[in-house]
Formats: sequence, structure tokens, C-alpha cells
Amino acid sequence: MNIGEAARASGVTAKMIRYYESVGLLPPVGRTAAGYRVYGQREVHALRFVRQSRRLGFLVDDIRKLLALWEDRQRASSEVKAIALQHVEELDRRIAELTEMRETLAHLAVHCQGDARPDCPILERLAQ
Repeated sequence: MNIGEAARASGVTAKMIRYYESVGLLPPVGRTAAGYRVYGQREVHALRFVRQSRRLGFLVDDIRKLLALWEDRQRASSEVKAIALQHVEELDRRIAELTEMRETLAHLAVHCQGDARPDCPILERLAQ
């Protein structure tokens, strides 16, 4: 199948497929005599794996590690779990940061009159 068909089958855009190939998440695929990429079911499965990994917020380096583990039938699941738990810790940190940002902004919005006056605690805080 060509890149457009692989994109439809995997749910990954052709642009992202090219990107994933450029960063080494996917090995280079064969090409036709005319230079078009040729994808098979193996590549489509890998693209779906990458798509799901991205949806869970994994970074490219972690996806690379997970892909290698997925393809290694001799892997220890403890390696996969360690990567997942490390990612959970990062997500918890980001959630805490986002919660703090939300609380700060909500507090500022409550204290902004939102009328015709120029005084605005939101802008004052941003200017600090």
C-alpha cells in the first residue's frame, strides 16, 4: 500500500508517517521503481502503536524504546512497566503544574471586575 493508504489504515497522517520515518521510529520502507514508499501490515501495526503511544503522551524517545520492546519477544515486562511508571510520574507532575496554573488564573479572573474600567489583576499579574 502507498503512504496515503497506510495513513488511512493506521489513522496517522502521511506527514506524520514521514516524520516518524525521519526520526527513526519506523525503519525505511521499500520503494517502487517510481520512488513511492510501499507499506505492509507490519508498518501499519507499528503506526497504530505509535499513534496510541502519542495519544497517551509518550515522547518520541520513549516510543522508540517501547517499539523495540514490543518487537522483542524475549523482553521483560518489567522494562515496559518501568517506562510506563516513569511516564505516569511525569504526567502527575504536569497535572500538578496545570492545576496550579488553573487555580491562579481562576483566582485572578474572580478578582477582575470585567467592566469598562482599565484596572485588571490578570494583566497586572502577567506584567510582574
